[in-house]
Amino acid sequence: MKKIKISPSILSGDFSQLGSEIQKLEKAGADMIHVDVMDGHFVPNLTIGPPVIKALRKHSKLPFDVHLMISPVHKYIKNFADAGADIITIHPEATENLGDTIKHIKSFNKKVGLSLNPDTQIDVIKDFLNEINLVLIMSVHPGFGGQKFIPDVLKKIKDLDQIKKQKNMNFDIEVDGGINFNNSKLVKEAGANILVSGTTIFKDNEGNIKKNIEILKTN
Repeated sequence: MKKIKISPSILSGDFSQLGSEIQKLEKAGADMIHVDVMDGHFVPNLTIGPPVIKALRKHSKLPFDVHLMISPVHKYIKNFADAGADIITIHPEATENLGDTIKHIKSFNKKVGLSLNPDTQIDVIKDFLNEINLVLIMSVHPGFGGQKFIPDVLKKIKDLDQIKKQKNMNFDIEVDGGINFNNSKLVKEAGANILVSGTTIFKDNEGNIKKNIEILKTN
């Protein structure tokens, strides 16, 4: 049975005390920290940049799972690598040459993730699956937290998992968007091994982060 990892999204945390929020997540059993970076251009929202990530880095030893929703993304890779990102995930639509950007991320000894929006097909990245560490399936349209899970993406997760098994590949399948206690089991059964969750982890069960992480891992 595959090990399920939980990557809590700090987008749902208290931005006035993100350092302590991250420390709480680590103590509660999180496997990594999911950092959503939005530019107000590629997606309709603004969040944080490299200086904040650099400031947060000292608060946790967990891998920083940094999801770049910015365009053009290529010229900013170094900034996020230097700030302390461990996994840098980009959208294929945000770069002119996906192969070059993958190599650029690797040049900083960082893991590479590719993200697929709900309307983006696997075909867009299938030629690069051997070169990357992670595929992030968006189960909402990116830009805002707290959206409802789009059930249609379950087929995409299953199809991607089938490709992974058929070709004996070893990338992670991560899912982000509206993940809760009701749909997490479906996502895992479809083939995902990393779940990103914000609202559910920080708000459910009266904010019992440890309990919420444990339920998402095991239910």
